[in-house]
Amino acid sequence: MQRKYKLYQIDSFTQQKFTGNPAGVITNASGLTTDQMQKIAKELNNSETAFIFPANNSNYDVHVRFFTPTNEVPICGHATIAAHYARANEKHLGSSTVYHKTGAGILPVDIIKEKEDYKIVMTQGEIEFGDIIEGENKNNLLTALNLHSDDLLEGCDIQIVSTGHSKVMIGIKDMITLNRIKPDYTVLSKLSKIIHCNGYYVFTTAIDDSDALIHGRMFAPAIGIKEDPVTGNANGPLGAYLVHHNLVQHNNSLFTFKAKQGEAMGRPGIIEVQVYIEDNNPIKVKIAGNAVEVFKTELLL
Repeated sequence: MQRKYKLYQIDSFTQQKFTGNPAGVITNASGLTTDQMQKIAKELNNSETAFIFPANNSNYDVHVRFFTPTNEVPICGHATIAAHYARANEKHLGSSTVYHKTGAGILPVDIIKEKEDYKIVMTQGEIEFGDIIEGENKNNLLTALNLHSDDLLEGCDIQIVSTGHSKVMIGIKDMITLNRIKPDYTVLSKLSKIIHCNGYYVFTTAIDDSDALIHGRMFAPAIGIKEDPVTGNANGPLGAYLVHHNLVQHNNSLFTFKAKQGEAMGRPGIIEVQVYIEDNNPIKVKIAGNAVEVFKTELLL
């Protein structure tokens, strides 16, 4: 017997359709197998698709699984925004906090009702600072990104950072360099297997932009994402990285900034990042953004 699944296409980190980062969302995923979810994600061909399941116990409200076109991933920023935006609209929620189970643990999501729309605030997972990329791996990375050593921001180690799904942080000096990047996806994919990190976030702070501190681009070809428009699991860890390495000024309590991404793809969006700090160390990261529904339909399986 066929079952009807509610399928949404949501653009995250924007309020304008066909910009920001698109994600598929199925809000009533009970009954879908892992194989079916992977096939749906591949068919939709968004960087991620989110599948919402009911809770199995009282420790959380919903269980959300995330798939790229080729892999399941533990968590995803823009697809979290999309999933809870679609669910809030569907259930006509007021401002509230929802706990969702993910591959990165049970985490809170704040639903903020703004007039007839919503902003979604995602608390990310545990902050982890991984390996600094040096030597041959660094040389291969720079070659793959068409970068040179003198393009890099001084005092910024190339480092793996995670708030649930790790990314390599690569600071560069200017927007011209950022926009000229033409990655060698094969080399990046091979390097991912060596360093055990699939995403590469190239960012710059050298911009005259009153709205945003950061402009960036994120590449993850090893998991089927050549370039991602606006990435929560890149900008969140970046906030922790900036505080950890004393690259920004803050009040030792909270550091907030906005980042723009997706411009090189014609899908610009903006993301708000909040880094909570104790003893000059980042202890928690939240990201926030708006979203817009592009379409909804029913999927029969």
